[in-house]
Amino acid sequence: MIAVINYGAGNLPNAVRALEHVGADLYVTSQAADLRRARAVVLPGVGATADTMRSLAELDLIDTIRSVVGAGVPFLGICVGMQVLAETSTEFGEHSCLGLVPGTVRRFSGSLKIPQIGWNQVQHTEHPLWTDIPDQSEFYFVHSYYVDTPQPELVIGQTTYGQTFPSAIARNNLTAVQFHPEKSGRWGLQLLHNWVHRIAA
Repeated sequence: MIAVINYGAGNLPNAVRALEHVGADLYVTSQAADLRRARAVVLPGVGATADTMRSLAELDLIDTIRSVVGAGVPFLGICVGMQVLAETSTEFGEHSCLGLVPGTVRRFSGSLKIPQIGWNQVQHTEHPLWTDIPDQSEFYFVHSYYVDTPQPELVIGQTTYGQTFPSAIARNNLTAVQFHPEKSGRWGLQLLHNWVHRIAA
């Protein structure tokens, strides 16, 4: 079964409903033992990286998440669930994240309206996550920060909002998206379907 991590993220119910809609056999958990026995893991998220890391630490899940990813278990991060995969974040002061992806979480620069809220296009590369999803399809974003990674080969989707930033990354069993597929209509559901039935199967 697929484990969906419950650490108090506000988008958890919507993410669960969307995953169930595309046929995911899942359970919601805050327990490390449940993550270790899962065939795949989803980390949804909204809010700040510091709060998310604090909640994961209080639940004693940080080492377990690192171990599960290291063991090759399919893993999907959504929004802040993508950002905390980086090494560090500059949100509300620099602090450490999970360190599973090289890079730093940075705030959009310039005079952009922050946060970015709404639909934006994703230019994607070839990857099973994008099966049957046209390039430049639109997904729903709510964020002020993004993952700045020095490894462009990790980036399987990018979006422009004043600047071009990674909106989807992947490496082996690890996949993450900055947008909210559970709020992104047809293409968001297709993406979740692809992850559940092609990547996490």
